[in-house]
Amino acid sequence: MNCKVEKSKITGHITCPANKSYSHRAIFLAALAGNDSKIDNVLFSDDTVATIDTCKKFGAEIEELDSSIIVRKPIKFDINVPEIDAKNSGTTIRIASGIAGLFANEITLTGDTSLQKRPMQPLLDALKSIGAKCTSTNGMPPIKITGRILGGDISIPGNFSSQFVSALLICAPLTEKGINLNIDGNLVSKPYLDATIATMRNFGVTVQTLIPYKKYNISPQLYKSSAFTVPIDFSSLALLLSAAVLNGENVVIHGKIGNLPQGDEVFIDILEQMGVKVTIAEEHITIKTPDKLSGGRFDLNNSPDLLPPLAILAVKTTNPIEIINVKHARLKETDRISILSRELVKIGIKVQEKEDGLILESSNELRGALLNSENDHRLFMAFCIAGMYVSNCIVTDYESVSVSYPNFVSEMNKLGAKITLE
Repeated sequence: MNCKVEKSKITGHITCPANKSYSHRAIFLAALAGNDSKIDNVLFSDDTVATIDTCKKFGAEIEELDSSIIVRKPIKFDINVPEIDAKNSGTTIRIASGIAGLFANEITLTGDTSLQKRPMQPLLDALKSIGAKCTSTNGMPPIKITGRILGGDISIPGNFSSQFVSALLICAPLTEKGINLNIDGNLVSKPYLDATIATMRNFGVTVQTLIPYKKYNISPQLYKSSAFTVPIDFSSLALLLSAAVLNGENVVIHGKIGNLPQGDEVFIDILEQMGVKVTIAEEHITIKTPDKLSGGRFDLNNSPDLLPPLAILAVKTTNPIEIINVKHARLKETDRISILSRELVKIGIKVQEKEDGLILESSNELRGALLNSENDHRLFMAFCIAGMYVSNCIVTDYESVSVSYPNFVSEMNKLGAKITLE
């Protein structure tokens, strides 16, 4: 289904969704701890529901409430597990693969067409090195994993995805020997690893950092029953802030920010560098935007999900936006660098595509266009926001927002956006 987007002005109050990354991690860790572990302010979206369903197939007993879950009984490592379908969720299949290594029986993990194009080989190689048997389709799902992993020394490249490292950290304390983890090269998306370690600490497991983002030791331990409150999602907040910057007037964004690490929080600094005044209170954020934004050069190595909301700001800049060091954004749900380059040209932005990023420059010839989001939720939302600025746009694949922000269109329309389903 497509959406028609007309020029819009938005105003009023909106609540930022809960964090998807922390929801994933907390669900998995609560499922490993069990004993009435409770997670409040859970994001219920296609991706996180895939994680909940995965934990249930692993044997956890989970009660779902309006905005929280309670894990009554933990994952059972002595059961036969039905095929795991992670849908479109890379986080689900990668963390689940590490946990699958703790089972003695073979487990098959797969996902939708998009997920079946995402790399898994570095994680499979790491699991093999500590005792698992792994097969795959050219290093991608569907995959089959047979444990049990024993633990020991592991080396894994850091340049593909921090999710591989998070998967190994999460399963490490439940191995017989624990794990000594070495990360080769530069780790991308470092704050997501910090998020994993912080959430593990909440559930009673200590990760010993020997060299940050390079070397870790996790001794054998047990996860403990705990409560966890998921903070707002700065990835979604970045999109809401972009909407307010391009199309807003007195927009107030609500949500508890909390003090857990989130790499995408850097978007606040990026906006301020571009001339936006951002005011942050304990439970809401407001902005004041100049007529035109400054450009700038921005390194998104640690925050690849900021690529779409930052790229679309080029419609309102006086100087180019240069985005660098984010080659791993090509390995997300789609090749986001390539698609942004291809689609934003259609609305009049001058785009230079590089291997690891983009250079984007506004023009005096902004125009409506058909924008193909390739069923990527973050691209769909970004293109809708850009369409609200330039007018007369059609954006494809409305259904994709169910992955992270199911109510995006309806909530934008409540603020005054003109987005209609076609």
